Amino acid sequence: MRRRTPPPPPALDWALFLDLDGTLVELAEAPRAVRIEADLLALLDSLRQVLHGAVALVSGRSLADLDRMLGVGQWPAAGQHGLEIRHAAGRVTAQPAPEATWAAVRQSLDALARRHPGLLLEEKGLSLALHYRQAPGLAAHVRRAVREAVERSGDGLRVIRGRRVVEVMPAGASKGAAVDSLMATSPFLGRLPVFVGDDVTDEEAFATVGDLQGISVKVGPGPTAASYRLPDVTAVRRWLAQPARNPSP
Repeated sequence: MRRRTPPPPPALDWALFLDLDGTLVELAEAPRAVRIEADLLALLDSLRQVLHGAVALVSGRSLADLDRMLGVGQWPAAGQHGLEIRHAAGRVTAQPAPEATWAAVRQSLDALARRHPGLLLEEKGLSLALHYRQAPGLAAHVRRAVREAVERSGDGLRVIRGRRVVEVMPAGASKGAAVDSLMATSPFLGRLPVFVGDDVTDEEAFATVGDLQGISVKVGPGPTAASYRLPDVTAVRRWLAQPARNPSP
C-alpha cells in the first residue's frame, strides 16, 4: 500500500478512534505527569459535535484515568488496551484476570521495581505496566523479567511491549478487538473507521481498521501496518483541527 503524508482531511462519515499518550499529548516521565490543555479538550469536543458522537479514546490507560484527565465519563472509550470498553449507551464490559494468577505476577513485578529505583510499576486495575523510561538501560532486564513472571503464572496472560514500558494483561483483549466491538454499535455503526496511534500496542488496531477498509495513521517513526503517517503530536492536532469535509463519493 502506498503511504502518504499527511492523511486525508477529516470527513463527516468517519468513526474516529484516538490513542492518547504520544498521539494527542506528549509522553512524560510518568503517567501522572501528563497534563491536558484546554485547547485539546476543545478540539475533542468539536470533533464529537461534527461527527455526531462518533469519537472514542482507545488507550492503554484505564477508563477511570481517562475520565479523571479529560472529563469524558459519558464518552464511548476503551481502556487498558481493550480490557474495558464503554459503549455510547453507558454499558461497560471488562475482562479481569484470575486473582491468584494476578497476585503472583503483581508481587514479582513489585519486587523488581523496588530493587531498581528507576522503574515504576503502574497498577491499572485490570493490567500492570512496568515503566523503565527513567532507566532505559534496564530495558532487556525488564522485558526478560516480565516474560519470566508471566510464564511462571501459567496460562491466561499476555505481555505487550510499548515505548519504554512492558505491560501484562489478560489474553484475548486488544485495541483492535475494542475497535471491532465499538464499530458494531451506534454512533459508529456504518461509518468509516479511522485509528490514530503512535506505539507498537496500536498495531493490532491498525490491522483491524485495515480489514474494515478504514484509515490508520501512525504517529512518529518506526515500522508500521498503518496506511498513513504523521510526524508528531503537534501534527496530529493540526490535522484533526481541519474543517471536516463531506464524505468522498
